[in-house]
Amino acid sequence: MKTSDLFVKALENEGVKYIFGIPGEENLDFLNSLKDSSIKFIITRHEQAAGFMASTLGRLTGKAGVCLSTLGPGATNLVTAAAYANLSGMPMLMITGQKPIKNSNQGHFQIINVVQMMQPVTKFNKQIVSGNSVPALVREVFRTAQKERPGAVHLELPEDIAKEDATAHLLPVNKTRRPIAEEKAIMSAIQMIEGAKHPLILVGAGGNRKLISRMLKYFIDKTGIPFFNTQLGKGVIDERHPLYLGTAALTDNDYVHSAVREADLIINIGHDVIEKPPFLMRENGPKVIHINFCSAKVDQVYFPQLEVLGDIANAIWQIAEKISVQPSWDFSHFLAVRKSFFEHLEKLARDNSFPMKPPRIVAEVRRALPDDGIVVLDNGMYKIWFTRNYPAYASNTLLVDNSLATMGAGLPSAIATKFLYPDKKVVAVAGDGGFMLNSQELETALRLNVDLVIVLLNDSGFGMIRWKQGKKGFAPFSLDFNNPDFIKYAESYGAKGYRVSSADDLGKILGECLNKKGVHLIEVPIDYSEDNKVLSECNLCH
Repeated sequence: MKTSDLFVKALENEGVKYIFGIPGEENLDFLNSLKDSSIKFIITRHEQAAGFMASTLGRLTGKAGVCLSTLGPGATNLVTAAAYANLSGMPMLMITGQKPIKNSNQGHFQIINVVQMMQPVTKFNKQIVSGNSVPALVREVFRTAQKERPGAVHLELPEDIAKEDATAHLLPVNKTRRPIAEEKAIMSAIQMIEGAKHPLILVGAGGNRKLISRMLKYFIDKTGIPFFNTQLGKGVIDERHPLYLGTAALTDNDYVHSAVREADLIINIGHDVIEKPPFLMRENGPKVIHINFCSAKVDQVYFPQLEVLGDIANAIWQIAEKISVQPSWDFSHFLAVRKSFFEHLEKLARDNSFPMKPPRIVAEVRRALPDDGIVVLDNGMYKIWFTRNYPAYASNTLLVDNSLATMGAGLPSAIATKFLYPDKKVVAVAGDGGFMLNSQELETALRLNVDLVIVLLNDSGFGMIRWKQGKKGFAPFSLDFNNPDFIKYAESYGAKGYRVSSADDLGKILGECLNKKGVHLIEVPIDYSEDNKVLSECNLCH
């Protein structure tokens, strides 16, 4: 059969159901092969958005999402999405087109070395030079994208290769079992935990990827050891749990860091070096046990004394089965921190000022959503507030990018989330800066008939950078801009627009929109002026 037909059949063999992207003339054979396949091709309005959607699909399912672009500018537009997926541990396959490589009379028009360009931001990256290599290449890129640590892969399909005949057969898709930690490492971990006085559990990104919730909850409930998480570890354990201490959204002087400073042992589950460090190791600080699929990457602030390597859930189960609860463990300071933190959150949630302060916005979003509702965050100052104040009740119900931290990913990621889970309530939260980077995807959302609510936080500037500018003592400069009328902008696409005019409006409008069909944009004026004061008011941290 034709190589492009074989390529599509190989993708079907991998269970691919959707491809997001924008094709060019170099993709036309591949596009024609898709026409009669079981795979649904979804046109987006920007290649970057297609990559964000494919990445999010990979994040939520564990199976590589797929996106497509043409050569040249189409491929360059995927680079940010490739970095987003690769840094965040999201499995994604990018397919790009290319001019004929065997006999071309088109000169160098639009041609750049895409394979070379993608090398730093992918786990696997290759140009297809023969149709008969397609089955093996497709099997290998999916295997590579999905194994720990997941990430982005890339295949370039030249126009002439897509047309040629191929005779190769598809390869079977076989599941692989992850190795488990050795018994000596398990027993060493148990010995360290039993010998500690103030052990503390930290849940990171690796814990969220493989859904270790059941085993980890068993371990926490049996031992009574309190836990906290990183931004990418949110929701692995329901954060209504009585031993949850908070999220490490900042690096110092917040409530959870008072607990970290009191710990003499941190059981670090699923640590991912791409995250902002949730704590900094020091020579005389707490000892650290690293429980993960892969060995630690040691640096000046992270040098664990013990590594337990293998399947995380199995390692936790082995430790939980053999460990003994120790009367010498003392969690009194940790529980005092928890009590103070939740009293602090409750006070902030009652703030009635307008423009709205971030904590009240977070509280209203949480109140409006059911337990399994999903919040998808773009990147901005509000991200700190959501990851710190928003209690996630299940894995992947607060989707945050704490790796590349790119603006513009929120709306496309929310569209993909709602497309994948049409029966769940999904809210995208974006600042005015990040929203406008990919706001054209409103048309994609409407064309796909997804029911989506967008909370747009408007401060007419780049709020995160403005905040950091102020923290450095610099005078305000060059971070303000003008916005369109967001209500009219949403309506021009066929969406519904709403503008909040008091703090009490948001909850009511959110509730109404979440129970309506269609795309709804809620503009919320936001005030970040008290961020420094509120984020440093912990009376246990000094």
